[in-house]
Amino acid sequence: MSAAATNDDFVQPTSFAFSEANLAEAKKHIAKYPKGRQASAVMPLLWLAQYQEGWVSRVAMDVIAEMLEMAPIRVYEVATFYTMYNLKPVGKHLVQICRTTPCWLRGSDGLTEMCKKKLGVDLHGTSADGKFTIMEVECLGACVNAPMVQINDDFYEDLTPETLAKVLDELAAGRQPKIGPQVDRLNSAPEGGMTTLKDVAKGAGQ
Repeated sequence: MSAAATNDDFVQPTSFAFSEANLAEAKKHIAKYPKGRQASAVMPLLWLAQYQEGWVSRVAMDVIAEMLEMAPIRVYEVATFYTMYNLKPVGKHLVQICRTTPCWLRGSDGLTEMCKKKLGVDLHGTSADGKFTIMEVECLGACVNAPMVQINDDFYEDLTPETLAKVLDELAAGRQPKIGPQVDRLNSAPEGGMTTLKDVAKGAGQ
C-alpha cells in the first residue's frame, strides 16, 4: 500500500487489494447470499481486510463497498459501529484487556496500569517500537479464568501484573509465551487439581 496525507496521527493509504487467498475467501462469503443481497457479507469482508493489514483503512472500506455494490457510507457505518474493527493502525501485538465485572473484581485495573507504565503509552496507544497497542474491551468470555487479556488471537488467563509483564517480555523477544491459564490449572479446571469426585471409578455410570 502507498501512503497519502495524514489523518490525525496516522497515514491513510491510497490503495488496497486483497491478497489472492483472501480474495478467494471473500468471494466464498459473497457467494453465500443471493444476488442483490451481497451486502450481507460486509462484516466478514471487513474482518478479512483487518486480518490482512492489521486494521481497516478508508480505502479498504471503499474497495469492499465496490465489491458488494454498496454505497461507501454503508460500509463506514458498519465499521464504525462495531468495536472489533480497528480504524487506525495498531501494533504487532494488540493487547485487549477485559474490564467487565469478573475481570475487574479480580484485578484488571492493575493489568491496565502495568501495561501503560511498561509500554509508556495510554489506552489505544502504540509503543514506540510499534510492537504493542493496548486497549480495554468488554467481556471476552473467559470469566472463570479472570482476569484475562486477548493478544491477537490468543487468550492469556489467571493473570497478575507480574505474569502479564512476563508475557509481554516473551512477545517482545519474538518468543511465544504459554497460552491460556498462567497458573496451575488445566483450562477451566480447579486450580491445584480436582476437588470433588476424586474417588469415582473410571468408566462409572457409562
